[in-house]
Amino acid sequence: PILERCQPTGQLQALILAPTRELANQVAEEFQTLQGDSRLSIQTVYGGTDLEKQAKKLSDGVDIIVGTPGRVMDMTDRGHINLDSPVLFCLDEADRMLDMGFFPDIMWVVERMKNREQTLLFSATFPQEIIDAAHEFMNEPEFVLTNSEELDIPPIEMFSVSVGRANKLWALGRLLIRMNESDQTIIFCNTKRMVDLAVQRLKKHRFDAEGLHGDLNQNQRERILNRFKEGEVKTIVATDVAARGIDVDGITLVVNYDLPADLDSFIHRVGRTGRIGRKGEAWSLVSRDDAPQLSKIMATYGLDIVSTEVPELPSGVERDPVNRQDDFGETADVFGFVTLQLNIAPSDAGSSRTVAQWFQNSLRCDEMAIGDVHFDAESTFISIHTSKVGLALKALDKHEMAGKTVSGIVVE
Repeated sequence: PILERCQPTGQLQALILAPTRELANQVAEEFQTLQGDSRLSIQTVYGGTDLEKQAKKLSDGVDIIVGTPGRVMDMTDRGHINLDSPVLFCLDEADRMLDMGFFPDIMWVVERMKNREQTLLFSATFPQEIIDAAHEFMNEPEFVLTNSEELDIPPIEMFSVSVGRANKLWALGRLLIRMNESDQTIIFCNTKRMVDLAVQRLKKHRFDAEGLHGDLNQNQRERILNRFKEGEVKTIVATDVAARGIDVDGITLVVNYDLPADLDSFIHRVGRTGRIGRKGEAWSLVSRDDAPQLSKIMATYGLDIVSTEVPELPSGVERDPVNRQDDFGETADVFGFVTLQLNIAPSDAGSSRTVAQWFQNSLRCDEMAIGDVHFDAESTFISIHTSKVGLALKALDKHEMAGKTVSGIVVE
């Protein structure tokens, strides 16, 4: 309706707010494509670029503005934008706008649009906060919602892998080594720091990857996005907010390196692949602490996420791109102790104290690193702190207890 109602008069008729610069550009590009020969002047305004250059373009006449809230407010205060003029107002990615704390800015803009006739609000998800916000600045809004069966998730395959944080990079390497030359991947992390670390480690292991988050300047972000769109970069590691401007049809793999704290973000993430009928996969790397969140996501949206093992190496590949680490954190208790089952019968082991002293003397385990010792009919069990369990396992078969070579396994 926006393009249909606007005329090429050079007077501002429609204002669209988007949460990020990338999304504002994406929306404006789509407008330019769809308008055909209408000759509407469509301009973008957002931070990180020269305000005066943007103001000069507006002064030449503009019919539609697509911008971010902060820059629209700034240019309104400076007299470059007259909010009395537009009759159409559109809020895109409304749920993300609220997540980013833009609601006060949105209300500031709305209160100054005295001649607003129609308001459009678009959101991939409709939590209660969105419904409440709609009632704040819309008169008797009409909600058009999809039901649960029509949830906008592409027909992709979704998998989860149980893996500790120490081996998430190993699992990620297994996923990436399967990709073809034409495939592209987005890896999601929850923090900017984690994005930087993941990119650094991937490059160390010779994967072509670039990071995308809010600390990059506008030129850096646009350069990375353009290279990704052109296929020059195969893998992007991004935060949820930074990824909102990515619109690439060739993405075949989405990886949740971190599960999102916000359930709705999971839907935004997996929706990046499987577009236009293409095949796609979404993999979630799930530590023990992540398991409840994954269950919540599956129950909320009725998703069929298959729990599976890390994929095998492709044919012809003999070595992992990233070595697997000893990681006992996933089997440790809340105090960081892991239980080992030893091939020593209770009759040979003696008392609990005897076993504990053997570990202290033979394996040089500190007393504080040794926990509970107990027995069943055939075996001896001892708890060792995660900081010592790897060394203990490697040293066991070099020593004897009651004349028998000792071996042990970790009790899951």
